[in-house]
Amino acid sequence: MKLLTNQKNLSGSLEVPGDKSISHRSIMFGSIAQGTTTIHKFLRADDCMSTLALFRSLGVQIEDDGQVITVHGKGFSKLHAPKEPLNVGNSGTTIRLAMGILAGSLFETTLFGDASIAKRPMNRVMLPLEKMGVTCKGIKGSEFPPITIQGTSHLQPIKYEMPVASAQVKSAILFAGLQTKGETVLIEKEQTRNHTEEMIRQFGGSIETSGKKIKIKGKQQLKGQEVIVPGDISSAAFFLVAGLIVPGSHIVLENVGLNPTRTGIIEVIEQMGGKIFVQETDKENQLGTIRVETSELKGIEIGGALIPRLIDELPIIALLATQATGETIIRDAQELKVKETNRIDAVAKELGTLGASIEPTDDGLIIQGKTALHGGQVTSYGDHRIGMMLQIAALIVTQGTVELEKAEAVSVSYPEFFKDLAKLGVK
Repeated sequence: MKLLTNQKNLSGSLEVPGDKSISHRSIMFGSIAQGTTTIHKFLRADDCMSTLALFRSLGVQIEDDGQVITVHGKGFSKLHAPKEPLNVGNSGTTIRLAMGILAGSLFETTLFGDASIAKRPMNRVMLPLEKMGVTCKGIKGSEFPPITIQGTSHLQPIKYEMPVASAQVKSAILFAGLQTKGETVLIEKEQTRNHTEEMIRQFGGSIETSGKKIKIKGKQQLKGQEVIVPGDISSAAFFLVAGLIVPGSHIVLENVGLNPTRTGIIEVIEQMGGKIFVQETDKENQLGTIRVETSELKGIEIGGALIPRLIDELPIIALLATQATGETIIRDAQELKVKETNRIDAVAKELGTLGASIEPTDDGLIIQGKTALHGGQVTSYGDHRIGMMLQIAALIVTQGTVELEKAEAVSVSYPEFFKDLAKLGVK
């Protein structure tokens, strides 16, 4: 696909699609709760539709009229054995969180996905679940999908200190913990996005959180709720960066989720000197409007506890850093290696192809700015966030064309991405 290049004066307002993390969880919580859950502004992207299809295969009645999704939940115990292995597509969230939900099932289930999923490590979920009494087997005894799970009605609560900072792993253990007869205690390596904890409370459950320690008691009964999915700040990030680096631009993004565990990119932009203005419009639902303007930026160091709050935004932040004066260092981001692709290597190689000065490290990237970008042939590797980042990069290419292989990957999280970009005046 030939990308749009050499743009100026992007302007306008957008409402980005629903939050992917919350969309996944809304289906999951609706399925394991008692009663009806209605979901508004659900993200109808490939990943989230994989979750919806999976729970239908487990016997949950889910209706979608194109506007509102209605889930008729009957609790954990009413999930039934699927007729065939469950396909999670490209979705790491689906497979890992479903493993926790299936931990208390009395049937055997096999979960598989695409070529990318087949390379993603599942030991991080398998090991704590095995401590709880679940039998988990990867293909040929490995930690890689397909994963076969045999749940147990005698799940044991555990105290578990997480070796990785991962909201997916945390969520899987919490879903399993909801099915034990005791109290499960988790200690996070770093605090990660807390959507699962918040939705446990929203659906009538009880959970204790104190810093990095989380406690949850099992055998709680959740009740169906109305869920309004906020705009995804991870999707908004691409337009935030476009507004900062494309000359003469002014972009407004409305109804963006502002959960504090997800707003690391806003802090990074502020530290880099970007002109960004945030107005919280709905405190209860953590929604706001974000406005950005073209800015002079400076390089900074990004690491530590900030990383889990912007892990999905690091590819687009790397592009932002190529347009900042001085050096930007991203560290403590080893998790980028086990995403849809190795995002450290992918970002360095593809932005390097376009002329960026960017060096991969064991746990991040070292980026020199400010650099002029030129055309080239690049690939998304089938990774939606790499694909969208490269289109934003192409907007500031001043000579040559940019051709993107596997552009269709953006539909994993943002099917209307190219159309929304056009709304800002891209020609």
